[in-house]
Amino acid sequence: MIEIVSATRFSESDFWSQTALGASLRRLAHDTRLVARIAYANRRGLPEIYNARIFAPEQADVLVFIHDDVWIDDYFLADRVIEGLRTFDVIGVAGNRRRVPRQPGWAILDAQRTLDDRANLTGGIAHSKHPFGVVIYFGATPDECELLDGVFLAARRSTLVANQVAFDPRFDFDFYDMDFSRSARSRGLRLGTWPIGLTHQSMGDFRSERWNDNYRFYVEKWKD
Repeated sequence: MIEIVSATRFSESDFWSQTALGASLRRLAHDTRLVARIAYANRRGLPEIYNARIFAPEQADVLVFIHDDVWIDDYFLADRVIEGLRTFDVIGVAGNRRRVPRQPGWAILDAQRTLDDRANLTGGIAHSKHPFGVVIYFGATPDECELLDGVFLAARRSTLVANQVAFDPRFDFDFYDMDFSRSARSRGLRLGTWPIGLTHQSMGDFRSERWNDNYRFYVEKWKD
């Protein structure tokens, strides 16, 4: 069994009828290996939601953490995830092969959103308000990474628990993926991109006060 873990501000009924992820999971209802664990009408940070599933007593070992504004274009999702976790401990769809001091995002180098050299990036994801959007291709995948984009992360629950890797609640909606990637790498886990077709409806917000606060927490925690 594979748990699809997400949080949404929508009610349960609106999630299934109005969100990209809800529509995608309805489309994938034929695959009984997939079980949705959705926090409806949510106001809590993503780490709190995600950690609850990492340490839940249920026996599903594979966890997929995904945003609610993501279309799952790939109807072989379960097979892709299982294949990816045979090679890496944590997989995502886009990432960076390196990490530089104080960088504020997996693909960017500074607050001016300077994109890292394409030679360091791997994976790809589409963007659109509708499924099967325009693909942004970063680089060859699969490939090992230092940082993964938090729009989609998958891992085995047993691996995370055994290595004491979880999400830091201080990073409620920003930098949780950067922090999680570094925590996993500090425990010797292998991170990598895997080819999975997704379309993300959002490009992210790098200008909010919350983002600035989380960036400060991140730099203070990791010191580089």
